[in-house]
Amino acid sequence: MKLDILKAQLFKLGISFLENEIMKNHTTFKIGGAVDVFITLGKKDELGAVIDLCNRCSVPYMVIGKGSNLLVSDFGIEGAVIRLPEDDFITVEGNAITCGAGVSLSNLCRVAAENSLSGLEFAYGIPGTVGGALYMNAGAYGGEMKDVVISAEHIDKNGNLGIMSAEQMELGYRTSCYKKNDFIITSVTFKLKSESSENINAQMNDFISRRKAKQPLEFPSAGSTFKRPEGNFAGALIEQSGLRGVSVGGAQVSEKHCGFVINKNDATCSDVLGLVAKIKNTVFEKFGIMLEQEIVFVGREK
Repeated sequence: MKLDILKAQLFKLGISFLENEIMKNHTTFKIGGAVDVFITLGKKDELGAVIDLCNRCSVPYMVIGKGSNLLVSDFGIEGAVIRLPEDDFITVEGNAITCGAGVSLSNLCRVAAENSLSGLEFAYGIPGTVGGALYMNAGAYGGEMKDVVISAEHIDKNGNLGIMSAEQMELGYRTSCYKKNDFIITSVTFKLKSESSENINAQMNDFISRRKAKQPLEFPSAGSTFKRPEGNFAGALIEQSGLRGVSVGGAQVSEKHCGFVINKNDATCSDVLGLVAKIKNTVFEKFGIMLEQEIVFVGREK
């Protein structure tokens, strides 16, 4: 791993980076140790060059948006983390919207509403980016990304550009082909339908009100901790197992919604992993159902 060469080349290209950056500053969980190099892209066109540099320097890398579904190790991340530009492009053409993968879902929803385009209301308030939402086929309130996506552009692990149609993405419950192929989504195109801005905004306001009432948005978290088991709800199973409010260190099962593990008091990754293990074991002992994590652990084991 040739970190010094990577940093020298990034500096030469004028690409912004930080050394030994603490990842708790870049995830919604507010947890995580240092990454060797944290790279912030100014525009998506820089991504191919950065990936090429990482490959040539044998530096492992990962790409993030808002870090909304990540649990980062207390021991940090080896190599480089590449942050996509949040203020990337959004273009509207007829009933279609195309935007950069780093654009926040809430920003995309607002642009759709301003242009009287309906279909993305379910995503309003989900604390992530467009690329991350497509990667996991995010959904809420009866809608999900696969309902509205047409296509996406990507870069593969060798830096080659490509495009994929929705039919090729293998979109299912909280999954897609991107989880298997390691392609990096760079932009996404959605097909929406005409509707009055007033109706769209009313629907989005309703959804955000429901989120605030039912979800522990006042605490750092990574969203829903577990996937929904077939025929059940993870939060209900956790509550019925007597785990509401149970803590390990600074991590706690939310008293507001048992489907969320929250960072209640300066929790560590180890705290969260310990609590997740306790939840899974307790629910399995009581109901014979093994919960599957929705949050993604990344980083060094030690």
